[in-house]
Amino acid sequence: MTIHFHREMETIKAQILRLGALVEEQLFLAIKAVEEFDAELAQTVVSRDDRIDQMEVEVEEECLKVMALHQPVAIDLRLLVAVIKINSDLERIGDMAVNIAETVSFLKAHEKDSRHGFDFRIMAERTRLLFRKSLDSLVNLDEDMATDVCASDDEIDKLHRQMYGLVEERIQQDPTRVGVYLRYLLISRNLERVGDHATNIAEDVLYMVKGRIVRHNLEV
Repeated sequence: MTIHFHREMETIKAQILRLGALVEEQLFLAIKAVEEFDAELAQTVVSRDDRIDQMEVEVEEECLKVMALHQPVAIDLRLLVAVIKINSDLERIGDMAVNIAETVSFLKAHEKDSRHGFDFRIMAERTRLLFRKSLDSLVNLDEDMATDVCASDDEIDKLHRQMYGLVEERIQQDPTRVGVYLRYLLISRNLERVGDHATNIAEDVLYMVKGRIVRHNLEV
């Protein structure tokens, strides 16, 4: 391949890493907004989502352009295919961050303070760590780290199930607050979905490194 092709590939790698960093910051700020009932911070998260959408489109267009002009094969083709999929997962995680942030105004209006008996700190920290590890596995093309991410998602699923049970119990105790409780369940659900998308990213890293599809506990 030409020097021009390799420069374009490096540009794509840099773009996907910048998008990952921005999405990670969005998730951090959304969680912080919920923890502090900070409606202004939540609005910041919402307002920045357009930038993520724009970057997602730019990455996809660049990948398609390189595929059309250079017709890459083998590892270069695998990388471009994986980047397109990771790009989509990052955009979806950005949407999850917005969904979390959008609960803040309602909760602030209906709760006296943020000490509401729903402790998201463990789940939020585990989710952020899983996402961070998926990005690190991408940066370093680290097979072991990516494998660890895939194995760790069950823990976040378990925490979400626990939250679901707690919300169900609270609704039975006080049906007048069902709207509040469902917002908390929405936060938990979006954190669980972030874990799923982080796992998708790790699986695509494994595809880049190993050249085999590892989704659904299968290797093709």
